[in-house]
Amino acid sequence: MAQTEVTLGVDIGGTNTVMGYVDRTGHIVGDVTMPTHAHQPADVYFKRLHECAETLMNRLQNNYKLVGIGIGAPNANYYKGTIESAANLSWEYVNVVDEIKKYYHIPTALTNDANAAALGEMLFGAAKGMRDFIVITLGTGLGSGIVANGQLVYGADGFAGEMGHTIVDPNGRECGCGNKGCLETYASATGIRRTVQELISVKMEANEFQKTSFEELTSQMIYDAALRGNKIALEAFEITGRILGIKLADSVAHTSPEAIIMFGGLAKAGDLIFKPTKRSMEEHLMRIFKNKVKLLPSGIQEGNAAILGASALIWNDLEKISR
Repeated sequence: MAQTEVTLGVDIGGTNTVMGYVDRTGHIVGDVTMPTHAHQPADVYFKRLHECAETLMNRLQNNYKLVGIGIGAPNANYYKGTIESAANLSWEYVNVVDEIKKYYHIPTALTNDANAAALGEMLFGAAKGMRDFIVITLGTGLGSGIVANGQLVYGADGFAGEMGHTIVDPNGRECGCGNKGCLETYASATGIRRTVQELISVKMEANEFQKTSFEELTSQMIYDAALRGNKIALEAFEITGRILGIKLADSVAHTSPEAIIMFGGLAKAGDLIFKPTKRSMEEHLMRIFKNKVKLLPSGIQEGNAAILGASALIWNDLEKISR
Protein backbone atom coordinates (compact mmCIF):
# COMPACT_ATOMS: atom_id res chain seq x y z
CA MET A 1 0.00 0.00 0.00
CA ALA A 2 1.32 3.44 -0.96
CA GLN A 3 2.36 5.69 1.88
CA THR A 4 0.64 9.07 2.32
CA GLU A 5 3.02 12.02 2.23
CA VAL A 6 3.03 14.18 5.36
CA THR A 7 5.02 17.06 6.76
CA LEU A 8 5.97 17.60 10.38
CA GLY A 9 4.68 20.90 11.75
CA VAL A 10 6.45 22.11 14.90
CA ASP A 11 5.62 25.14 17.02
CA ILE A 12 8.29 26.05 19.59
CA GLY A 13 6.95 27.96 22.58
CA GLY A 14 8.71 29.12 25.71
CA THR A 15 6.83 26.57 27.82
CA ASN A 16 5.67 23.81 25.46
CA THR A 17 6.41 22.56 21.96
CA VAL A 18 3.55 21.14 19.91
CA MET A 19 4.09 19.06 16.80
CA GLY A 20 2.07 16.97 14.41
CA TYR A 21 2.14 15.17 11.07
CA VAL A 22 -0.08 16.85 8.48
CA ASP A 23 -1.16 15.67 5.03
CA ARG A 24 -1.65 17.89 1.98
CA THR A 25 -5.31 18.56 2.81
CA GLY A 26 -4.48 19.94 6.26
CA HIS A 27 -5.54 16.82 8.16
CA ILE A 28 -3.46 16.22 11.29
CA VAL A 29 -2.85 12.48 11.37
CA GLY A 30 -1.07 12.55 14.74
CA ASP A 31 0.11 15.17 17.20
CA VAL A 32 1.88 15.47 20.54
CA THR A 33 3.04 18.10 23.04
CA MET A 34 6.35 18.09 24.89
CA PRO A 35 7.81 20.56 27.41
CA THR A 36 10.32 22.89 25.77
CA HIS A 37 12.62 23.19 28.81
CA ALA A 38 13.92 26.43 27.32
CA HIS A 39 16.78 26.59 29.83
CA GLN A 40 18.44 23.54 28.26
CA PRO A 41 21.07 23.89 25.50
CA ALA A 42 19.65 23.90 21.98
CA ASP A 43 21.34 20.65 20.95
CA VAL A 44 19.69 18.85 23.89
CA TYR A 45 16.31 20.29 22.91
CA PHE A 46 16.55 19.21 19.25
CA LYS A 47 17.63 15.70 20.25
CA ARG A 48 14.50 15.47 22.42
CA LEU A 49 12.40 16.89 19.58
CA HIS A 50 13.67 14.21 17.20
CA GLU A 51 12.99 11.43 19.70
CA CYS A 52 9.47 12.70 20.34
CA ALA A 53 8.73 13.01 16.61
CA GLU A 54 10.05 9.49 15.93
CA THR A 55 7.95 8.02 18.74
CA LEU A 56 4.88 9.68 17.26
CA MET A 57 5.69 8.43 13.74
CA ASN A 58 6.15 4.88 15.01
CA ARG A 59 2.63 5.00 16.43
CA LEU A 60 1.33 5.70 12.92
CA GLN A 61 2.36 2.18 11.80
CA ASN A 62 4.41 3.00 8.70
CA ASN A 63 1.46 4.36 6.72
CA TYR A 64 3.08 7.75 6.15
CA LYS A 65 6.16 9.18 4.45
CA LEU A 66 7.75 12.33 5.91
CA VAL A 67 8.67 14.76 3.12
CA GLY A 68 9.46 18.00 4.98
CA ILE A 69 9.59 19.80 8.31
CA GLY A 70 8.16 23.24 9.05
CA ILE A 71 8.87 25.08 12.28
CA GLY A 72 7.26 28.16 13.81
CA ALA A 73 9.24 29.89 16.55
CA PRO A 74 9.74 33.33 18.11
CA ASN A 75 12.37 35.52 16.37
CA ALA A 76 12.82 32.90 13.64
CA ASN A 77 14.57 33.99 10.45
CA TYR A 78 13.30 32.25 7.31
CA TYR A 79 16.31 33.22 5.20
CA LYS A 80 19.00 32.07 7.60
CA GLY A 81 17.16 29.22 9.31
CA THR A 82 17.96 30.66 12.72
CA ILE A 83 16.33 31.69 15.98
CA GLU A 84 17.89 34.89 17.28
CA SER A 85 17.51 36.44 20.76
CA ALA A 86 14.06 35.01 21.48
CA ALA A 87 12.77 36.44 24.76
CA ASN A 88 11.38 33.18 26.16
CA LEU A 89 14.20 30.88 25.04
CA SER A 90 17.68 30.71 26.53
CA TRP A 91 19.31 30.28 23.12
CA GLU A 92 20.86 33.57 22.06
CA TYR A 93 21.46 32.22 18.56
CA VAL A 94 20.86 28.78 17.10
CA ASN A 95 20.87 27.51 13.52
CA VAL A 96 17.73 25.40 13.60
CA VAL A 97 18.10 23.96 10.10
CA ASP A 98 21.60 22.70 10.93
CA GLU A 99 20.28 21.09 14.12
CA ILE A 100 17.48 19.35 12.21
CA LYS A 101 19.95 18.10 9.57
CA LYS A 102 21.65 16.01 12.26
CA TYR A 103 18.57 13.78 12.20
CA TYR A 104 16.73 14.34 8.89
CA HIS A 105 17.81 14.86 5.28
CA ILE A 106 14.62 16.42 3.95
CA PRO A 107 13.58 20.04 3.24
CA THR A 108 13.24 22.08 6.43
CA ALA A 109 12.09 25.66 6.91
CA LEU A 110 11.20 27.91 9.81
CA THR A 111 9.60 31.28 10.35
CA ASN A 112 8.00 33.19 13.19
CA ASP A 113 4.65 32.04 14.55
CA ALA A 114 2.62 34.87 12.98
CA ASN A 115 4.06 34.21 9.51
CA ALA A 116 3.28 30.52 9.97
CA ALA A 117 -0.28 31.46 10.95
CA ALA A 118 -0.63 33.48 7.73
CA LEU A 119 0.45 30.52 5.60
CA GLY A 120 -1.87 28.26 7.58
CA GLU A 121 -4.80 30.52 6.77
CA MET A 122 -3.80 30.62 3.08
CA LEU A 123 -3.57 26.86 2.68
CA PHE A 124 -6.15 25.60 5.16
CA GLY A 125 -8.17 28.49 6.60
CA ALA A 126 -10.02 31.77 5.99
CA ALA A 127 -7.58 33.03 3.30
CA LYS A 128 -8.00 30.10 0.90
CA GLY A 129 -7.93 31.50 -2.65
CA MET A 130 -6.60 34.90 -1.53
CA ARG A 131 -3.32 36.36 -2.74
CA ASP A 132 -3.27 39.54 -0.63
CA PHE A 133 -4.15 39.47 3.06
CA ILE A 134 -2.82 40.11 6.56
CA VAL A 135 -3.07 37.88 9.62
CA ILE A 136 -3.01 39.53 13.05
CA THR A 137 -2.39 37.31 16.08
CA LEU A 138 -3.75 38.84 19.26
CA GLY A 139 -2.18 36.93 22.12
CA THR A 140 0.10 38.03 24.93
CA GLY A 141 1.61 40.33 22.29
CA LEU A 142 0.60 41.20 18.73
CA GLY A 143 2.11 39.33 15.78
CA SER A 144 1.42 39.74 12.09
CA GLY A 145 2.01 37.94 8.82
CA ILE A 146 1.64 39.78 5.52
CA VAL A 147 0.95 38.02 2.22
CA ALA A 148 1.26 40.04 -1.00
CA ASN A 149 0.82 38.64 -4.50
CA GLY A 150 0.56 35.15 -3.00
CA GLN A 151 3.92 35.39 -1.22
CA LEU A 152 4.72 35.92 2.43
CA VAL A 153 6.57 39.21 2.91
CA TYR A 154 9.92 38.57 4.65
CA GLY A 155 11.80 41.74 3.71
CA ALA A 156 15.53 42.13 3.18
CA ASP A 157 16.59 40.47 6.44
CA GLY A 158 13.76 38.01 7.10
CA PHE A 159 12.08 40.02 9.86
CA ALA A 160 9.43 41.99 7.95
CA GLY A 161 5.88 42.25 9.23
CA GLU A 162 6.41 43.40 12.83
CA MET A 163 3.20 45.40 13.01
CA GLY A 164 3.07 44.91 16.78
CA HIS A 165 6.10 47.20 17.03
CA THR A 166 4.79 50.05 14.93
CA ILE A 167 4.31 53.12 17.10
CA VAL A 168 0.96 54.28 18.41
CA ASP A 169 2.38 56.95 20.74
CA PRO A 170 6.13 57.74 20.95
CA ASN A 171 5.62 58.81 24.57
CA GLY A 172 3.32 55.90 25.37
CA ARG A 173 3.59 52.61 27.19
CA GLU A 174 6.94 50.90 27.56
CA CYS A 175 7.34 47.81 25.40
CA GLY A 176 9.51 44.76 25.93
CA CYS A 177 11.33 45.58 22.69
CA GLY A 178 12.80 48.71 24.30
CA ASN A 179 10.61 51.27 22.51
CA LYS A 180 7.63 53.20 23.81
CA GLY A 181 4.07 53.18 22.54
CA CYS A 182 4.20 50.02 20.39
CA LEU A 183 0.88 48.75 19.08
CA GLU A 184 1.12 45.49 21.03
CA THR A 185 1.24 47.41 24.32
CA TYR A 186 -2.35 48.50 23.54
CA ALA A 187 -3.83 45.82 21.25
CA SER A 188 -3.13 42.45 22.89
CA ALA A 189 -4.23 40.48 25.93
CA THR A 190 -1.57 42.30 27.95
CA GLY A 191 -2.52 45.63 26.42
CA ILE A 192 -6.22 45.42 27.32
CA ARG A 193 -5.27 44.51 30.90
CA ARG A 194 -3.13 47.65 31.06
CA THR A 195 -6.03 49.68 29.65
CA VAL A 196 -8.39 48.39 32.36
CA GLN A 197 -5.88 49.30 35.06
CA GLU A 198 -5.50 52.81 33.65
CA LEU A 199 -9.27 53.29 33.46
CA ILE A 200 -9.67 52.19 37.08
CA SER A 201 -7.10 54.80 38.16
CA VAL A 202 -9.08 57.68 36.61
CA LYS A 203 -12.66 56.53 37.26
CA MET A 204 -14.26 57.46 40.55
CA GLU A 205 -17.12 54.93 40.62
CA ALA A 206 -16.79 51.48 42.22
CA ASN A 207 -15.86 48.64 39.89
CA GLU A 208 -15.38 44.90 40.25
CA PHE A 209 -11.74 45.17 39.08
CA GLN A 210 -10.64 47.58 41.82
CA LYS A 211 -9.36 44.86 44.13
CA THR A 212 -7.80 42.77 41.34
CA SER A 213 -4.05 43.15 40.83
CA PHE A 214 -2.56 43.36 37.35
CA GLU A 215 -1.01 39.91 37.79
CA GLU A 216 -4.41 38.42 38.70
CA LEU A 217 -6.33 40.19 35.94
CA THR A 218 -6.84 38.23 32.69
CA SER A 219 -8.33 39.11 29.33
CA GLN A 220 -10.92 36.37 29.93
CA MET A 221 -12.05 38.19 33.09
CA ILE A 222 -12.39 41.40 31.08
CA TYR A 223 -14.39 39.60 28.39
CA ASP A 224 -16.72 38.02 30.93
CA ALA A 225 -17.25 41.37 32.64
CA ALA A 226 -18.01 43.05 29.30
CA LEU A 227 -20.71 40.46 28.61
CA ARG A 228 -22.25 41.41 31.96
CA GLY A 229 -22.25 45.07 30.89
CA ASN A 230 -19.30 46.23 32.98
CA LYS A 231 -18.60 49.80 31.81
CA ILE A 232 -14.82 49.69 32.24
CA ALA A 233 -14.53 46.38 30.40
CA LEU A 234 -16.68 47.66 27.54
CA GLU A 235 -14.68 50.89 27.33
CA ALA A 236 -11.42 48.90 27.33
CA PHE A 237 -12.58 46.93 24.29
CA GLU A 238 -13.62 50.16 22.55
CA ILE A 239 -10.22 51.75 23.20
CA THR A 240 -8.37 48.63 22.06
CA GLY A 241 -10.42 48.38 18.86
CA ARG A 242 -10.02 52.08 18.08
CA ILE A 243 -6.23 51.92 18.32
CA LEU A 244 -5.99 48.65 16.41
CA GLY A 245 -8.28 49.96 13.67
CA ILE A 246 -6.10 53.03 13.12
CA LYS A 247 -3.00 50.89 12.62
CA LEU A 248 -4.84 48.44 10.38
CA ALA A 249 -5.86 51.38 8.19
CA ASP A 250 -2.16 52.23 7.86
CA SER A 251 -1.43 48.65 6.84
CA VAL A 252 -4.17 48.69 4.22
CA ALA A 253 -2.50 51.73 2.65
CA HIS A 254 0.78 49.79 2.48
CA THR A 255 -0.42 46.51 0.92
CA SER A 256 -4.10 46.88 -0.14
CA PRO A 257 -5.15 43.47 1.22
CA GLU A 258 -8.37 41.68 0.34
CA ALA A 259 -8.86 40.78 3.99
CA ILE A 260 -7.38 41.11 7.45
CA ILE A 261 -7.78 37.97 9.56
CA MET A 262 -7.65 38.24 13.35
CA PHE A 263 -6.63 35.24 15.41
CA GLY A 264 -5.73 34.47 19.02
CA GLY A 265 -7.15 34.77 22.51
CA LEU A 266 -8.31 38.39 22.28
CA ALA A 267 -9.91 37.78 18.86
CA LYS A 268 -12.18 35.21 20.52
CA ALA A 269 -14.02 38.14 22.09
CA GLY A 270 -15.90 38.35 18.78
CA ASP A 271 -17.96 41.50 18.21
CA LEU A 272 -16.55 43.11 21.34
CA ILE A 273 -13.23 43.54 19.50
CA PHE A 274 -14.26 43.15 15.85
CA LYS A 275 -16.92 45.90 15.80
CA PRO A 276 -14.83 48.76 17.24
CA THR A 277 -11.82 47.67 15.19
CA LYS A 278 -13.79 47.61 11.94
CA ARG A 279 -15.45 50.93 12.73
CA SER A 280 -12.13 52.61 13.48
CA MET A 281 -10.41 51.07 10.45
CA GLU A 282 -13.12 52.32 8.08
CA GLU A 283 -13.03 55.78 9.67
CA HIS A 284 -9.29 56.12 9.05
CA LEU A 285 -8.99 54.45 5.63
CA MET A 286 -8.21 56.42 2.50
CA ARG A 287 -11.37 56.85 0.46
CA ILE A 288 -10.22 54.45 -2.27
CA PHE A 289 -10.02 51.61 0.27
CA LYS A 290 -13.26 52.17 2.19
CA ASN A 291 -15.66 49.21 2.41
CA LYS A 292 -13.30 46.99 0.42
CA VAL A 293 -11.27 45.19 3.10
CA LYS A 294 -12.87 42.30 4.97
CA LEU A 295 -12.13 41.83 8.68
CA LEU A 296 -12.44 38.11 9.36
CA PRO A 297 -11.96 35.60 12.18
CA SER A 298 -9.54 32.73 11.67
CA GLY A 299 -10.77 29.75 9.67
CA ILE A 300 -8.59 27.31 11.61
CA GLN A 301 -9.60 25.59 14.82
CA GLU A 302 -7.43 27.17 17.50
CA GLY A 303 -6.07 23.93 18.94
CA ASN A 304 -4.69 23.01 15.50
CA ALA A 305 -3.48 26.43 14.38
CA ALA A 306 0.17 26.25 15.49
CA ILE A 307 0.75 22.82 13.92
CA LEU A 308 -1.11 23.64 10.70
CA GLY A 309 0.70 26.96 10.34
CA ALA A 310 4.14 25.38 10.68
CA SER A 311 3.14 22.56 8.34
CA ALA A 312 1.78 25.04 5.79
CA LEU A 313 5.20 26.72 5.71
CA ILE A 314 6.94 23.62 4.40
CA TRP A 315 4.06 22.50 2.17
CA ASN A 316 4.27 25.96 0.57
CA ASP A 317 8.03 25.59 0.05
CA LEU A 318 7.63 22.08 -1.39
CA GLU A 319 5.05 23.42 -3.84
CA LYS A 320 7.57 26.03 -5.04
CA ILE A 321 10.21 23.32 -5.54
CA SER A 322 7.85 21.16 -7.61
CA ARG A 323 6.94 23.94 -10.04
